[in-house]
Amino acid sequence: MGIGDLDRETEQTRPSKVLIVDDNAQNLELLQAYLEELDCETVAAYDGPEALDLVAKSPPDLLLLDIMMPKMSGFEVCRRLKSDPKTSAIPIIMVTALNEFGDIERGVESGTDDFVSKPVNKLELVVRVKTMLKLKHLSDKLERTLAYLDEIEKSVRP
Repeated sequence: MGIGDLDRETEQTRPSKVLIVDDNAQNLELLQAYLEELDCETVAAYDGPEALDLVAKSPPDLLLLDIMMPKMSGFEVCRRLKSDPKTSAIPIIMVTALNEFGDIERGVESGTDDFVSKPVNKLELVVRVKTMLKLKHLSDKLERTLAYLDEIEKSVRP
């Protein structure tokens, strides 16, 4: 089985997984409803610690992350995930009502990959999620290809 076969098998058997993190149940339900048209599984977390636990157990392909939450802010969740080599490649879209430049700057410093403002526009959300998932899958494919090439290189060395 070549790397192309592995990619086709992976793409056919597993839909993308999106972890939605928000302390407001209505926001969670709305985001899940907006993503129904995509071929993805959505998982919900109601706070930062729960999100970190879910990521540790089964890393998602993408996080939609609220910023203002009790227990742990989205900034802190993002910072922790991006500072860990095991989770740093997971794309994160912060979903926020914050619109001050300082908040955006703080999000970028914590490692977020993109922002969506509340109230969330369905079309904007779907397009950004599709784009991030496509980038994630291409990045994963590149990693697998490089690992495969490395194996081949090692096998032909004297």
